Amino acid sequence: MTCATCTNTITRGLSEIDGVSDVVVSLLESSAVAVIDRKELADVAFDSIEDCGFEAHIMSVDPIVTSGHRPAVEKSRIISLRVGGMFSKHCPIKAMAALEALGSRVVVTTPLTSHTDPVVTLSYEPDPPSFTIRTIIAALESSNSPPFEVTIHRPPSLEERARAMHAREQRHLLFRTLFTVIVAIPTFIIGIVFMSLVKEGNASKDYLMAPMWTGNTSRSTWALFFLALPVMFYSAGLFHRRSIKEIRVLWKKGSKTPIYQRFIRFGSMNLLVSTGVTVAFFASVGLLALSAQQPPQTKGDTTTYFDSVVFLTMFLLAGRYLEAYSKARTSDAITALAGLRPVEAQLVVTRSPRDSVSEKPANYDPEKAESDTDLDGSLGTRILKTTPDFLEVGDIVRCNTGSTPPADGIIVGPSQKSAFTFDESMLTGESMPVSKGLGDKVFLGSINRGQSVHIRVDTIGGGTMLDNIVAVVREGSTRRAPIERIADVITSYFVPVITLLAILTWILWLILAYTGVLPASYLDIEIGGWAVWSLEFAIAVFVVACPCGIALAAPTALLVGSGLAAKFGILARGGGEAFQEMERVDVVVFDKTGTLTVGEEPRVSDCEFNPDAPWKKEVLLGIATELESASSHPLAIAMHHFCASNGAIEQSGSSFEETAGLGIGAKFEAGAAIIGSQAFMEKHGIVVDESTSELVQTWKSEAKSVVFLAVSDTADSDRFSAVAAVFAVTDPIRDEAPAIISWFAKQGVSTWMISGDNITTASAVAKMVGIPDSNVIAGVLPHEKGEKIQMLQASGPKRPQSFWRSFGGRPRTPRSIVAMVGDGINDAVALTVADVGIAIGSGSDVAISSASFILLSSDLRALITLCDLSRSIMKRVRLNFIWAIIYNLAALPISAGAIYPAGHIRLDPVWASLAMALSSVSVVSSSLALKLYRAPKLP
Repeated sequence: MTCATCTNTITRGLSEIDGVSDVVVSLLESSAVAVIDRKELADVAFDSIEDCGFEAHIMSVDPIVTSGHRPAVEKSRIISLRVGGMFSKHCPIKAMAALEALGSRVVVTTPLTSHTDPVVTLSYEPDPPSFTIRTIIAALESSNSPPFEVTIHRPPSLEERARAMHAREQRHLLFRTLFTVIVAIPTFIIGIVFMSLVKEGNASKDYLMAPMWTGNTSRSTWALFFLALPVMFYSAGLFHRRSIKEIRVLWKKGSKTPIYQRFIRFGSMNLLVSTGVTVAFFASVGLLALSAQQPPQTKGDTTTYFDSVVFLTMFLLAGRYLEAYSKARTSDAITALAGLRPVEAQLVVTRSPRDSVSEKPANYDPEKAESDTDLDGSLGTRILKTTPDFLEVGDIVRCNTGSTPPADGIIVGPSQKSAFTFDESMLTGESMPVSKGLGDKVFLGSINRGQSVHIRVDTIGGGTMLDNIVAVVREGSTRRAPIERIADVITSYFVPVITLLAILTWILWLILAYTGVLPASYLDIEIGGWAVWSLEFAIAVFVVACPCGIALAAPTALLVGSGLAAKFGILARGGGEAFQEMERVDVVVFDKTGTLTVGEEPRVSDCEFNPDAPWKKEVLLGIATELESASSHPLAIAMHHFCASNGAIEQSGSSFEETAGLGIGAKFEAGAAIIGSQAFMEKHGIVVDESTSELVQTWKSEAKSVVFLAVSDTADSDRFSAVAAVFAVTDPIRDEAPAIISWFAKQGVSTWMISGDNITTASAVAKMVGIPDSNVIAGVLPHEKGEKIQMLQASGPKRPQSFWRSFGGRPRTPRSIVAMVGDGINDAVALTVADVGIAIGSGSDVAISSASFILLSSDLRALITLCDLSRSIMKRVRLNFIWAIIYNLAALPISAGAIYPAGHIRLDPVWASLAMALSSVSVVSSSLALKLYRAPKLP
């Protein structure tokens, strides 16, 4: 694919298939994604793409996973192994015998049948350390002498395949460009130097100008013909073949495209280039034939465009090569992320009598094993070097200072008292190193800045945080910005319009010439007359037109921007559409707990027990602990920790019943209990006495959340006499929150807070961070948050919008553009309803399906970077787009000869091709300049 017309062709071809929908074709990644009703349609879609004249490969056919649902993790692993070193038909037999010897623990699904196709697919259930993939590999390697070389076989990823395609395209273009440059040297000497620069009377010039072979055709014309011939059919053959395929597909039998559309929507950049070069070449052949029929003279005729064919093709190929090279670089950020994986893992193996050869990784060399270390103070260990592909969940690996963990895992040593430091800037954008301790999680892609650490692997096989980041960035690249639809409309009609303009240009000049409007002095050629003279304008129109710049204006900038966002710890799951909406946002709504507040470490600061409660304090604490253990809400976690550490007597509950956003109740041996908000108490008919109300009001004014506990000494859970205990939970405000609110206010963006907490506590938090009381929405249940977002969209404040920011977007509506910032725990509905959903991930939770953006760092200052980066990206998109349009609007009339009467100034087809090449290259270069972006200084 070379331009938007190619993507439109594939999109139309796939969309015509019954059962295929939601087709998204990415020009930069050379990929397509579609939803199909059944698996068999994958082959139909494949055939359709090849029928359109493109090469294709089916990467995968995966079932659609419901939003928010994660498939259950299976214990067994399915893996493909490549067995290298096989040289005869007996080798596969030996390898299969080794697998059979492992028993029923290994199930071979695709056996080895030939040494020429040495890939076996099998499934097994790992049981580290006794039975792992290393056990299987060791058995395979030892089944032959010399040992087989066994590696894990994986099909290339989307990025790897795209890189290979880009490299192949660049290689083909480079060979053709170099060949054309070599041909261009003698062409320049003969066609430019001798014909235009060398003075008359020069012997060499006279020799070249003399007729040869037949008629009045000069030696220079014949030389240029033979030089242009391979350029026409080899160098420019790339464009000719693709153009022929496009025309054949357009008019193929059974096409569902209406006849009239085939005349108004056809072709691509290849057709324009091919037409321009072909017209120039065969027009020159025609002129050569005419001169061959003329009687010989002292000086032969030299009126041809053979030199233009060579230079035209050279500039076009050079421009296409630079464009291909630049496009390949737009995904450097994603490639850099994928390149964070280490090539070696240091496996910690415990020395014990049970040690066996099965625990030695493939390619284990005893002489290279490192000296004994101490893992837990009692058992000696040794370090065995292996590859990360050979690790299993449960393996212990060592991560040395300055290296990255080979997989995600939990810190388990080497000492319980040790403190560790990891640099997670490549993943989260957090510039400061993060302190870690025993039991904390570390991620593939982070860097150990402290002492050596032992890690228990808990995620492998594409499920690591780094893999999730790459997957989200890749998914975001398929989400198109509204401004791209303008490019689609323009490019879909571009080729027919340019073809019509070129024909009209030729006809108009002919009419002006043959009606006597043009003076005879305009005709500056000796053969071919006005028809050939006018043809040069038409060729220039064909060549100078450039839909590539328009097509590349948005996707290149958005892809570079997505990579930049990932560099700053921001995953653009919503792609281009999310960036464009973020730039236009009018209102930003913040969740309270875990967003404006720290959330991760709330603590119970105060508590008060009712002396008339039927049970003693320790029992009440035990009941509260049991009730809160069923919830993952930060307040529940704080309550659980407080009660468990203050003498709680363990209680066992049953018949748990939760009311979302309010509280939870259960039955116990001694009676029933409920815990939750004041509204939850009132729902159960509990009246809070005056003294407790005053205390609670004081706590709320201090921005503390209040938790109520009520119990009953009967099994009837609907009868509670009074509150047994109240707890005040304090959740510190994030240090950066006030500065973030102030920054948005200066930008003219209205800030709001939405919370399920009571109005007093919510208002106190809002006051601390600088949100006006009128912009606080409190006491909202999770499912009601979406309704409040819709209310703000309908009646919220709106920023003044300039034409520049509205250019290329959706038509401006009276409603506000609302962004919702939440921690993803109970904000899924609001994140989905909002125009821009921004989820604050905790590092491991990066696949939040409801959000447009995911902040890997909990630091709210990433919001400023996101907002500023969105504006920079969209400014660059508009700059690219307007430049590409202005270029075409200016170049087309000039190439058609609009300024020729002013001073006989015309845009020669050669220079028109150079201008066209520079147009698309300049657009891609402009997008790459986004890499120079520097985030604003954060408060």
